[in-house]
Amino acid sequence: MTAVRETTTARQAPAATGGPARRPSRWAAPPRPVWEEKPSRAGLAGKGLVLLLACLGILFPLWIVVVTSLSSRKAIDEAGGLVMIPTDITFVAYQELLSGGQVTRATLVSIGVTLVGTLFSMAVSVLCAYGLSRSGSLGHRWILMVLLATMFFSAGLIPTYLLVQSLGLTDSYLALILPSAISVFNILVLRGFFMGISQELIDSARIDGAGDVRILWRIVLPLSRAVVAVITLFYAVGYWSAWFNASLYLNDQDMLPLQNVMIQLVQKQEAPVGLGQAIKTGELSGLAVQMAVMVMALLPVAVLSPFVQRHFKKGMLTGAVKG
Repeated sequence: MTAVRETTTARQAPAATGGPARRPSRWAAPPRPVWEEKPSRAGLAGKGLVLLLACLGILFPLWIVVVTSLSSRKAIDEAGGLVMIPTDITFVAYQELLSGGQVTRATLVSIGVTLVGTLFSMAVSVLCAYGLSRSGSLGHRWILMVLLATMFFSAGLIPTYLLVQSLGLTDSYLALILPSAISVFNILVLRGFFMGISQELIDSARIDGAGDVRILWRIVLPLSRAVVAVITLFYAVGYWSAWFNASLYLNDQDMLPLQNVMIQLVQKQEAPVGLGQAIKTGELSGLAVQMAVMVMALLPVAVLSPFVQRHFKKGMLTGAVKG
């Protein structure tokens, strides 16, 4: 009893410095190793300057794109092209793009393909990675070798196109999903993370009568939220930014996703359907329309990335090292 009182008193006593012990702040720098010297002020200033220049190099072009998309035809003409300082802000370009037409339809196509494709890719990748992570699964070594071989050897563009054509997938939205649905690299990252989960935990669940599906759903996936979030973002960004499959397998202009419409607009200087008259009458600038389509293409990635950023280090490094 006396020992318990002494321990409690020692915990409640202030630190030897004269005040209560403070909890480390979440923003405080981590403790430096003994062999690492304390950085000088010049070094810290140099690092800050480099980071500032890097941020400006990334944000300044984005600023120009956004400001130009919000500028009127008069402001763009006065600036001689791209606008750096906003003077006459207007949302006419976005209103025209989202009022119905090719751009609106292409945006809906991109959203649908991204959602369906990401769900399908994640389902197949998680199931494949979980099966390959279990040492007792049937033929897991041979299947793993076959998957690894596809990372270094491929049939090529023409055989792939002939395969898609023979399956009747041309001019179909499935042609935007199935040919690039699986990434072996993502499967390997998931497999490495799944292998790091305690085998005793899985064995105890199996003793309680849980099957593989329940173990995957109730134990493995909740413990792998970091890597699942990262791989989901990878697949989503890949589907949203994809344009090559659409240009190869789709001949109908009404089925094109947003990226292909943006390429047509920027490279060929063609106005989307429904905007040609507005540009000709001087109500809208073609450059503002181009920048507005770019903003619409970049916006989902820019919005979703910060929410998954905190999982990047844990998800990628842990999955790669343990694999």
